[in-house]
Amino acid sequence: MTNVARAVPGVSPRQGHAALAAVAALVLFSATALWLQWARHDLDWVQATLSLYLHGPGGLALRSAYCVLAVAIMLLAWSLHAGSRSPRRSTAAPLLFCVAGLGLMGVAIADSWLPTYAPLVAPLVHGLAANTAFLCVSVAMLLQSWYLRADPHWSRWAVPAWWWAWGCFVLLWLHVLWRGPPRGAGQKLVIAAVVVWLLGVALRQWQHGRRQAG
Repeated sequence: MTNVARAVPGVSPRQGHAALAAVAALVLFSATALWLQWARHDLDWVQATLSLYLHGPGGLALRSAYCVLAVAIMLLAWSLHAGSRSPRRSTAAPLLFCVAGLGLMGVAIADSWLPTYAPLVAPLVHGLAANTAFLCVSVAMLLQSWYLRADPHWSRWAVPAWWWAWGCFVLLWLHVLWRGPPRGAGQKLVIAAVVVWLLGVALRQWQHGRRQAG
């Protein structure tokens, strides 16, 4: 249930620093994922989903980057919630973001040892964790964008964020329901769209923190 916001002072420098840390983590994840597309000659980047890069050369780096991305999502969720001035402010979006982060960590950690010790369980855990992460982050983005539309600090940026979040949501369900396009390219397009939304919102939140500090 949405709570009417009390007098919230806006984005503090501390929340701005959290947003900046999220930016750095998002850039690190993106750089790692892009590097592996070039470095892994044994995988076809068009057909291979990003999950296949979790094993083999560079797999540990990508699993670590998944955990970094999870932390980035959680930091950004806290920063947006704590610094919000929206009357639509509630805990629903940050909770969904945190569940998405836990899902990413579940993918990274489970893919580290489950394939060896429990090969029959590993695909089930991976699928459950990955689907949870995708679904929760896409819904959280929609909710957060809706909150931002009522925040005076986001008057110029909330509408693009709202429509981009809807685009990510539609892309996700197209990827799930439409089996025609290459699975690897389709999944990576969804991930890229989500990362762009997170990065854009994190950068804007950091700018709000800098302005507040100044």
